[in-house]
Amino acid sequence: MTSTSTRQMSLVGFMQAGSTTVYSGSWRHPATEHGFLTSGYYEKLGRTLEQGCFDLMFFDDRLAIPGIYGGSVADAVRLGARPVKLDLSIVLGVVAGATRHMGLGATYSTTYYTPFHVARTFATLDHLSGGRAAWNVVTSINDSEAQNYGFDEHVDHDQRYDRADEFLEATVALWDSWEDDALVLDREAGYFADPDKVHEINHKGEWFSVRGPLTVPRTPQGRPVLIQAGSSGRGRDFAARWAELIFTGDPDIEIARAHYKDQKERIAEGGRDAGSVKMCPMAYTVVGESRAQAEEREQMFLNDLVDPKASLTLLSELMNYDFSGLELDAPITDELIESVKGVRGLVQNMKKHIGGDTVTLADLAGHRATLLQGPRFVGTGPEVADQMHEWFEGGACDGFVIAATHSPGAYEDVVRMVVPELQRRGIYRDRYTGSTLREHLGLARPEAAPHG
Repeated sequence: MTSTSTRQMSLVGFMQAGSTTVYSGSWRHPATEHGFLTSGYYEKLGRTLEQGCFDLMFFDDRLAIPGIYGGSVADAVRLGARPVKLDLSIVLGVVAGATRHMGLGATYSTTYYTPFHVARTFATLDHLSGGRAAWNVVTSINDSEAQNYGFDEHVDHDQRYDRADEFLEATVALWDSWEDDALVLDREAGYFADPDKVHEINHKGEWFSVRGPLTVPRTPQGRPVLIQAGSSGRGRDFAARWAELIFTGDPDIEIARAHYKDQKERIAEGGRDAGSVKMCPMAYTVVGESRAQAEEREQMFLNDLVDPKASLTLLSELMNYDFSGLELDAPITDELIESVKGVRGLVQNMKKHIGGDTVTLADLAGHRATLLQGPRFVGTGPEVADQMHEWFEGGACDGFVIAATHSPGAYEDVVRMVVPELQRRGIYRDRYTGSTLREHLGLARPEAAPHG
């Protein structure tokens, strides 16, 4: 397949700062490196993706060991269902020192952090990385997280987004509280910065009261890049207002096309340039030197590595609903989805993709276990590139968030066998031409909001 446009595909590495990728069986893979408690492991991941000219790597996060299923963390711990989550600010500091170009993103919750904390963390990262910071905005999804932060249960879906909207308003105001030219640094006059260009924000809202200004001057990017993954109706509206890169979980190309069209229309209706916002579905790649080798690797992932309870443990976390009391043949009804407080939109998409009159709990758990919450691209390097190219040119996406079946090997395979094919087709960069993440993504540097 040859390129029919000059659009450039975005590639993003989807990371976990812990023992297991988003694929719950990854830690059992014979080629997975168990160095997740060492700095060298994350440095190697960063250098690998930068070699492949990835736009950025960003880290998922949860603020609790999965503990909804059966009311206990026991299965998550025993089966390795993502029980380890390191502090992302420190992990990204390590990666920033090992890389020079690639963007660096982290997931921080608007439910349990505060605007000042998040604004300072990401402004610091943006300065120290030379303008490469991104914040993946999440609203947090389950009661286990709430209980680690002093609450009995999570707030409901719409309230989370009400809080998140105000959180972003305050955070952006803090990032803009120093004007670009506020620093003077006149040694002779003893004049450090112009106080008329450093502003209190005096935010007083329903959820937050923030005086400001921020303790960090305005950053190389003006503001860190905002990533968001909401897929429910309210999540899409939130993304339309705020997101500069949208991370999706669309399992097939038709669902992705419909999502792409709907989201871009919402962005335009809000008065923003829809073409500047990248939409990137999560995708797994299973690459082999031959088609037969790739399919053999695929079968190992599908059949050998995931314990069913690990899938149910993570499904319970995702939906904030304890599935341990349901039989595997229990139907997943629309009423059930509406009753949960977790990630509704993703589950609705999975249910549509499975199809049929009745979707059961076993179907849903198997769907996640077999890597179908996003597309699964299998084959040789050129064959995987063909599949990615079809989505990219077919109105389904602007690029992909690459998840790993094992780490770091899955990323090494993409960089060695797929990236050169995408470059040959002229739809993917062969070198970095900018210095900031905004430049990689084709995003303008935002002007600071006016003061006074």
